Formats: sequence, structure tokens, C-alpha cells
Amino acid sequence: MNLGTLCQRHVITVDRLDSLQQAARQMRDQHVGALVVTDDTPQGRRVVGLVTDRDLALAVLADGGMAPQQSVGALVDGSLVSASEDTDLSQGIDLMRAAGVRRLLVRDDQGHLAGIVSFDDLIDACASQLGGLADVVRRGIQRESLERAEAAAVATSLHLQVPALGTAGWQLSGAGMAAN
Repeated sequence: MNLGTLCQRHVITVDRLDSLQQAARQMRDQHVGALVVTDDTPQGRRVVGLVTDRDLALAVLADGGMAPQQSVGALVDGSLVSASEDTDLSQGIDLMRAAGVRRLLVRDDQGHLAGIVSFDDLIDACASQLGGLADVVRRGIQRESLERAEAAAVATSLHLQVPALGTAGWQLSGAGMAAN
């Protein structure tokens, strides 16, 4: 499984000159926890960063250092953590771990933004795989149980004839049974 199959292709962007308050409203209105920060250049629009709801909460509320009217660009440092669409799930997890991020930008073959994959997306994918493994175990147990039930049914269908007491060389006597 690769990041291209897991990433969210509908990406919400915010211009680096937009205010932190505008970014927060956009997150609320679009029901997302991150926005891709873009900038207009002579070569066209380019990605310059990613801002998350956590970034806004820490910069504006917790630290009190930034006013809601400050630009989003003040929060991004220009370093981008990204991976190509064909990056394997485990490699994506390793990238997130190494960079200490919860979201990766996903690039297409030309290096353009293709989507975003989040920690939650990766958890869902891993949980799905673990669910598949659990299903393998469950089906194995069901198969074994069915095989045991079929074997038990065959065993009970065999009619074993046990001779009645007093036969096969045994005789009844007043004090019990005695062998010949």
C-alpha cells in the first residue's frame, strides 16, 4: 500500500498573506485540521508550508506571541516534509517519525502537490490491515472447528457393538462376575 492510495486529494489551501484568523475560519468552515500554505511567484503558485490547527492554537493562544491578524506566512518556516505517491506506507510512517510531523504532503511524478496524508489516514490503513489479519485467524479457527465437528459426527455415526454382560467368556455368578 502506498501513500498515493491513502492521501486526501482534496487539498484546502491558504495564501501565506492571509491572516491566522482567516486560516482558522477556513479550517472550521472546511472541517479540516490543516491547510497547505501557498505563495504566488512569477512561475506560478507554489507550496511554501503547512499550517495546522495545533500550530494556530500554540502560536496564538498558548504562546500569546502572535495576533490573529498576523499572516499565516509567519508560522511557516519553508521546510516541507513530503513524499512521493509511490512511497510505501511503512516508509511514510518512518518519514513522519523522523520529522516529528503528523501530516505529509504527497507529490506526484512531476513534483506537484497530489494530496496530504495524515496520521489518522495511516492509522486507518494499519487498522484495516490488522483487521484483515484478525479475520485470517478467525476464519482459521472456524475452519478447524468445522473440521472437528465433522470428524466428531463421523465418529458418532460408527456403531460399535459391545457385547452384553455375561457374554464373551464372562459368566454371571451370585457374588459377581468371574472369568472362565
